[in-house]
Amino acid sequence: MRHPPERVVLRNVRQHNLKGITVEFPRRALSVVTGPSGSGKSSLAFDTLYAEGQRRYIESLSTYAKQFLERMPKPLVDAMEGLSPAVAIEQKNPTTSSRSTVGTATEIADFLRLLWARAGTQTCLQCGRDVKRDTVQEVVDAVRKAWGVRSTAYPVVVSFPLPASAHRPDVEIAAQLRAAGFVRAQIDGETVRLDEEGAEGRVRAGKDVLILVDRIAPTEENRGRLADAISTAFSEGEGVAVALNNGDRQRFSEHPACSACGCAAPVLTPTLFSFNNPRGACPGCKGFGAVLEYDEALIVPDPRRSLANGALDPWTKPRYEGRRRLLRETARARGVDLDAPWQDIPPRERHFLLHNKGGEGEGGGRYLGIFPFLERLEEKRYKQYIRVFLRQYQLAKTCPGCSGARLKPESLAVRVAGKTIAEVAALTAADLAAWLADLALPAFQQKVADHILDELRARVGFINDVGLGYLTLDRQTRTLSGGEAQRIALSNALGSHLVDTLYVLDEPSIGLHPADVDRLLGLLKRLSDAGNTVVVVEHDPAAMRAASWMVELGPASGEAGGQLVYQGPAAAVCEAGTLTGQYLSGEKRIGVPSARRPAVRWLDVKGARLHNVKGVDVRIPLGTLTAVTGVSGSGKSTLVHDVLYRQLEGRLRGQHSAKQHLGEPVGDVAALTGWEHLEDVVLIDQAPIGRTPRSNPVTYVKAFDELRSLFANEALARARGYSPSTFSFNVAGGRCEACEGAGHVLIEMVFLANVFVPCDICGGSRFKREILDVKLQGANIAQALEWTVDQAIQRLHRHPRLARSLWYLQQVGLGYLRLGQPATTLSGGEAQRLKIARELARTKGTRRLYILDEPTTGLHLDDVRVLCRVLDRLVDAGHTVLVIEHNIDVIKRADWVIDLGPGAGDQGGRVVAAGTPEDVAQVAESATGRYLRDLA
Repeated sequence: MRHPPERVVLRNVRQHNLKGITVEFPRRALSVVTGPSGSGKSSLAFDTLYAEGQRRYIESLSTYAKQFLERMPKPLVDAMEGLSPAVAIEQKNPTTSSRSTVGTATEIADFLRLLWARAGTQTCLQCGRDVKRDTVQEVVDAVRKAWGVRSTAYPVVVSFPLPASAHRPDVEIAAQLRAAGFVRAQIDGETVRLDEEGAEGRVRAGKDVLILVDRIAPTEENRGRLADAISTAFSEGEGVAVALNNGDRQRFSEHPACSACGCAAPVLTPTLFSFNNPRGACPGCKGFGAVLEYDEALIVPDPRRSLANGALDPWTKPRYEGRRRLLRETARARGVDLDAPWQDIPPRERHFLLHNKGGEGEGGGRYLGIFPFLERLEEKRYKQYIRVFLRQYQLAKTCPGCSGARLKPESLAVRVAGKTIAEVAALTAADLAAWLADLALPAFQQKVADHILDELRARVGFINDVGLGYLTLDRQTRTLSGGEAQRIALSNALGSHLVDTLYVLDEPSIGLHPADVDRLLGLLKRLSDAGNTVVVVEHDPAAMRAASWMVELGPASGEAGGQLVYQGPAAAVCEAGTLTGQYLSGEKRIGVPSARRPAVRWLDVKGARLHNVKGVDVRIPLGTLTAVTGVSGSGKSTLVHDVLYRQLEGRLRGQHSAKQHLGEPVGDVAALTGWEHLEDVVLIDQAPIGRTPRSNPVTYVKAFDELRSLFANEALARARGYSPSTFSFNVAGGRCEACEGAGHVLIEMVFLANVFVPCDICGGSRFKREILDVKLQGANIAQALEWTVDQAIQRLHRHPRLARSLWYLQQVGLGYLRLGQPATTLSGGEAQRLKIARELARTKGTRRLYILDEPTTGLHLDDVRVLCRVLDRLVDAGHTVLVIEHNIDVIKRADWVIDLGPGAGDQGGRVVAAGTPEDVAQVAESATGRYLRDLA
């Protein structure tokens, strides 16, 4: 018997900057890939290992199936052995739909819907009494209980009402009933034989027509015959049967109906509890839980503006000059001052200008208020630009029909243990686990629900195990961070119970407090122990120590990386003398500053409120490095980004940049003082600097303009009349028009992966051949864009403006980037450091507040040291730096630490500790403090 290979082997990998390396990973074990940023880790793990595993799986499918799947190009590798089907769990959130929630993404919602459909108790919408469905055995028992003790001289007549569907003009009803074996009918209380003359007319004219199935004494001996008659009545009467006995009459229904008032109710199926299905979705909001309404705060974004200065924002657009003219005429006719601030106009006049429907009131005339105007435009929503225009002035408000529950009233009339499915979906995963543990159902329902509950408890347990117990099931997936979305995918992987699968994960510890990392590593160990191969791109020391195998790439970044520095047991790397080994052994470390910077001025926030942050007071020392810490979900991003940043934007810039009409929240504060000492507030996040390959590092830091000017000043360029724009691949002139400056052409291959081939005309250089005749330092513009930042500084140091812009890139550790490297290939950490470099290059102003959200994401331990140096430079230049961070090396170098918690969700949202790292280390309740006690 042939045994499966024990290792995954990749031979001569040349993807991106990898230098023909041969790498091994043990199967059914946890391996970690590490190395400096830009050393080729993602190229190895995702673009080679995962891409080939996925490509081989897709290649095994039919040609028809391939066209519906994402196709991947074959990576540059000579051979790969021992490869299993691959699953990538990346650190990003691809979801944009409002219909996807945590519950639907984890399939917990599917099992909840099944539980409510099978074990739910349905109540009547009219009277609140229980809804029941009659079964054949229940009807037999009810008939015998009602009439079984009476004299058998009065047998029970089992019948069914003539269905409405039987009344067809092309069919003889009586003849059809006779053919089915029915002989008699009771028409308006009188028994009639169906073979009598005139029976057809009487059946059609009758108001109450019952077709008689059987006449039988309701005794124990006749129980089987009675059941057969009732079953026939249900079948022929479309679920309705009627029992008659000496003038008494009882109606039974297989369909759900109220036991008291007889009102019909829907059949319980899982789709009745789905807000993504028309059968269960609230008709008012179509299952979104919210409806769009025009909001005065968006229509009049700045009440300090006057009508003449564009207070009514929709009519400031160029196409509405006629509306502006009519507004001026109407205001003059009503005596409204066009130069008065909107907030000073009398309320009665403001209401008129907003809501007048035309022809109403004094001076109304043809004037149509802004609200009716926007509502009329709804008729033209089929035009995209109209939809985009209207959406700017709409806010999502809770649906009045379902109060945000997303479901129909009929769906919400079903309860399990006294709770509707919407109430359970509003619970956090931690609270749901407790509810499921305590759930007690009646014996029959318990037996039905046992398997469903087992699956539910397991999946909810996985969500809690990955540290997401603070998330509610009804939270929209698109609002999750990349790290949270990745951990949801990890919980799904645990729930799938796959074996012998290759899992490739991208820094799963991102966004996790050190207290949560150990639990995450335990889950990864469970995946590998179940027989899967787990490969993790990771920089966290705890993850490296927990791995069985380590692959370290380096020795540096970019062109200086891509080499195999170490591969072997993770425990032995400390003895290998590599960069990672030096940090893990303690030979290299990021030290604690000898002194903390003193605070001279303070930024005071009082009564911050949003989500789980409720009335929090914090003090931030200006001119220092401050770290906001806490476990995942404790409210860090809410406090810093949604409250502090938005409030400072409003005060320093006049208005905030939040797109409230798209659901971006803005928190409130009771008071904010000290902001007068700031000139600006800058958010430096890890969002891409560009979404197309045309954006690159030199265009972002404004160095490309200077580089193009240098080429335009060359003698040959002046002789030919070239301008700086001639050397741009983004505009017509000097670029190759065959590929429009892209350098390649996309060839669609239908059921194979699309292929990018170099342009035949320019050979991939992006420029016309005559433009490439112009040389600077012996290189044309296409060759210059291939220089690294370090190489460009060496060659162009005599040009101070250009060299200075590039020098800042070098100072933030990005000297390895090529000048023309597409922005789409940059990691989040590289994009963030590019933004820092641009801020360092700004010479004007010394009192800015910089906000960074987990700047250590994607950074090697040595890169963290470089980052700390860059942050210190910003502070030394007179600025204030506020970072949301979990990395202990950054936290211990901060001048001030604000620790939120103590838990996540409702258990967090308050300040547990504030002070220097030494002060926080002394607070027993602080989760961060426990890791700061051994400062070194």
